[in-house]
Parts: sequence; structure tokens; C-alpha cells
Amino acid sequence: MPEYQEASSQLDKKVQDWKTEIETKLNAIAQKKKELDNESVLLTKELYDERFEDITFEEAEVLDYQQKRFGPDGDLMIQKRQLIEPIQDQIFAAVQEIAETKSYDFVFDKSADVVMLYSAERYDMSEQVLRTITRTSKRSQAKSKKERQELEDEEVVPVVDTGKDARQQALEDLKANREKELADKRAEREKATEDRRAAQQALRDAKKKEAEERRQKVIDEKNKRSGSTEEAKTVVKDSTTKTAPVVKTDSTKAQGSVQKDSINSKTPLTAAEIAADERAQKLKDREARQKELEERKKKIIEQRLKAREDRERQVKRNDSIAKAKKNEDNN
Repeated sequence: MPEYQEASSQLDKKVQDWKTEIETKLNAIAQKKKELDNESVLLTKELYDERFEDITFEEAEVLDYQQKRFGPDGDLMIQKRQLIEPIQDQIFAAVQEIAETKSYDFVFDKSADVVMLYSAERYDMSEQVLRTITRTSKRSQAKSKKERQELEDEEVVPVVDTGKDARQQALEDLKANREKELADKRAEREKATEDRRAAQQALRDAKKKEAEERRQKVIDEKNKRSGSTEEAKTVVKDSTTKTAPVVKTDSTKAQGSVQKDSINSKTPLTAAEIAADERAQKLKDREARQKELEERKKKIIEQRLKAREDRERQVKRNDSIAKAKKNEDNN
């Protein structure tokens, strides 16, 4: 594109001027450093430090100027962006126009950081983009109405490639079959998961029902035993009343009270009471196990402390023996 080439040429000339200017200043600073090193034997320390500080300041200014021109946010990068952005806009517009005309779904930029392992030449639309940009540029620069009309009548003639259509159809069929297979496998997995969940739920329900039946059986047995005991107590009470009428009033009242309390204590237990008893028993067993573990842990700690004390005493005894033996040898 003529506009881009002209602007790029002007920018290159500016860059070369900047480089020459910076190089000249750096060479001058290097010469000053060399002269200062040669004259260092003739200068006092204060004068040498002063001149060296001036040279360092000049060098820092040149480096700042270099960063301002060529840094990440320098003038060169800014002007490059200003130069490229209009071109990028034109390229994007041309690509969009060609893609809409030829019904493309995707357009990739091979020069960008895109994983493009291979692409056939027939899919390269760079020339078409350049022609579209050139036509647009000419249309904007056309002076006469006739020229503008001729440029507007130019259209990109789509090339019909039957082989490409057949390959595209084959790819679409293959993709559809693959998606159908994946959907079938997904449905099978979901069905297997549902069946497995249903089987697990049925097993849990069966176990729950069995546990309820066992609990009810235990309750019935306890109630049955409680009823038998109550009947036996009643028979004993009647027999005692008939065979021993000569018992004192206070003794009879006491026995009646005891039998009444015993009968009352043997009333049938409900499921909630049985569950509470079981929880209490489990809690009691857990506390007993915890207490046993604490005692065992305490015993182990005591044994370790005792073993450590024994080792320390043995070490002290050995040290005393060795010291005494050493004193004997010295004497």
C-alpha cells in the first residue's frame, strides 16, 4: 500500500536519526571518561569526583533519552501502533467482507501466535485481502463518478470447488456420527448410573426395613416377657392372699406395694425408650473405651519416663565410673 510504505519510510528515517544522535552522545561521553582516566593522576580527589559525577549525569540523561525513544512505551512503539492500526482496520474490514461473501465460518491469521501446523495454499486468502484493500483505497481516491461506479461494480467472484464441498460434507457427516456416538455413550452412562443408584437405594431400603423388623421383634419379645412376668406376679399375689390370710396388715401392704412397684416397672417399653437405652449403652461403652485408652496412654507415658530416667542414671553412672578410672590412671 503506497500510504503505508510512505509512512513506514518516514518512520525509518526518524529512527535512523535518533540512533545516530544517541550514538554520537554516547561516544562523546566515552571520550570524556577516557580523558578523565588519563588525567586522574593530576587531579585532586574532590575535582575527580566532581567531573566523574558530571559525566555520569550526562550518561544518565542520554540513557533516559534512549529509553524515551526506543523503550516499550517510547516514541517508536507509539508511532508504529499509529501506523499499523489503520492498516489493521482495513485488513479486518476486507477479511470480514470476503468471509461474508464466501460464507466462511473461520479465518485464521498464520502470522500470529496461533497453532497452525498445516494449511493448503488454496485456503490462503492473503491476495484477496490485498485486492480488496487496494480496491477500497482506489475507490476512496477515485475522482470521477464513472471511476467510482466501475470500482463499485467489481465484486469478488466466488470460486465453486465441488471437491471442497464434498470434503466439507464428508467432514460434517463424520462429525455428526461422532456426536451421535458420544450422545449414545453418554446416555448409556447416565442409564447405568441411574440403575446403580436405584439398586443402591433398594438395598438401603431393604436394610432399613430389616433393621425395623429386628427392632420391632426385640420390642415384641420384651413386651411379651414383661407380660408373662406380670401374669406370674399376679398369680403369686393371688396365691399368697388365699393361703396366708393371717399376715399382719403392715406386712401385706408392704408386699402389695412392692408387687405394684415391680409390676409398674415391668410395663412395656416403647421404641423411643429402647432407642434411648441403646444410645445410653453405646455412650457408656464409648466412655469406658475412652477411659481405657487414657489409662493405657498414661501408662505408656509413665513407662517411657521411667525408661528415660533409667537411661540417664545409667549414663551418669558410666560417666562417674569413667571419671574415677581416669583419676586412678592419672594418679
